[in-house]
Amino acid sequence: MRGLPDDEDALVATIDQAAMLDQVERWAAVNSGTRHLAGVGRMAALLADAFAVLPGEIMLVEPEPAEAVAADGSVADIAHGRHLHLRVRPDAPVQMLFTGHMDTVYPADHPFQTLTRRADGTINGPGTADMKGGLAVMLAALRAVEAAGAAQLGYEVVINSDEETGSLSSAALLARAARGKVAALTYEPALPDGTLAGARGGTGNFSIVVRGRSAHAGRNPEDGRNAIVAAAALAVRLAEARAPGLAVNPARIDGGSPNNVVPDLAVLRVNFRPAAAAEIARARAAIDAAVAEVAATHDVAIAVHGGFNRPPKPLDTGAEALFGLVAAVGADLGIPIAWRATGGVCDGNNIAAAGVPVVDTMGVRGGAIHSPDEFMIVDSLAERAALSALTIHRILRKGHA
Repeated sequence: MRGLPDDEDALVATIDQAAMLDQVERWAAVNSGTRHLAGVGRMAALLADAFAVLPGEIMLVEPEPAEAVAADGSVADIAHGRHLHLRVRPDAPVQMLFTGHMDTVYPADHPFQTLTRRADGTINGPGTADMKGGLAVMLAALRAVEAAGAAQLGYEVVINSDEETGSLSSAALLARAARGKVAALTYEPALPDGTLAGARGGTGNFSIVVRGRSAHAGRNPEDGRNAIVAAAALAVRLAEARAPGLAVNPARIDGGSPNNVVPDLAVLRVNFRPAAAAEIARARAAIDAAVAEVAATHDVAIAVHGGFNRPPKPLDTGAEALFGLVAAVGADLGIPIAWRATGGVCDGNNIAAAGVPVVDTMGVRGGAIHSPDEFMIVDSLAERAALSALTIHRILRKGHA
């Protein structure tokens, strides 16, 4: 640790890890699986109360419409919880964005519902790392910055209710909030050793509905058009589009019929992971070509639903400068900061697509996320809050990242 100037030392001294831990434990006790709307609503209310200590106006924003394709091929609206949106000093000269999510991957009936304090200094519990610990870090950092004086800093906070399922109902809110910001911090968890996510690939999820024609499997199968066979052919055809910069995962086929009936419906679920923006165009061309070929060969009707909801997030010049600033702050705090590329995606992808430099793993150190072994390293609460608070402080002082 290199030591801090007196003003920065005073800033981080206000961070209260015990209070942060109490917040995490209370928040993680609330099941807020994305589809558990009552739990997400309780979580939104708790967060609104907690973030009310900051100046500005807090709103609970209604979700944008989003659709899903059911196993029977029908398309229906998906219900989501409201998103928390806070605006502070919108006319200040330096504007930043801070984002997180209140939802987890654990539905209301999931057996992983309790917290366990471990002797190794970790807490095992649903959402402790991803990302209720991160939300506590965000709030503590902003409180410290406000206490130190932040009249020249304006910011928006967006805590959405649907990040774990792709931010389909909050993407427009994120895009609006990102406008005009000099930098953004998102509070996904860092790895247990503190490593941050650097460049990220993108993702696109598709549900492709194949409609054939039913017939008796023994008496007149030639009159049928087998939707399962066509969907399987489409899966194979799409898989052939794999390349070093494009992962393709045909993941599931819904549909089928009794053994004595030629199936007339199938829904193919497929995920694409483009490493760069150019791969999105290539993937779309591959989808179009495969659909046209399979529809003609198998005499079926095919409808494609879905899209690329997370563009790739490269490390451009602005992002490199922001990572460098975070690393310099870490060095002054005695916290080694490294980052590496990852195939995972998050709201950082959306923010980067808006042209804003973002570091999206400013949350706690932890691991085994999305599993019953999920854990948060308790001592990382104050550590990461200090890292964020000083990063914000220095961006404010410079006027940019």
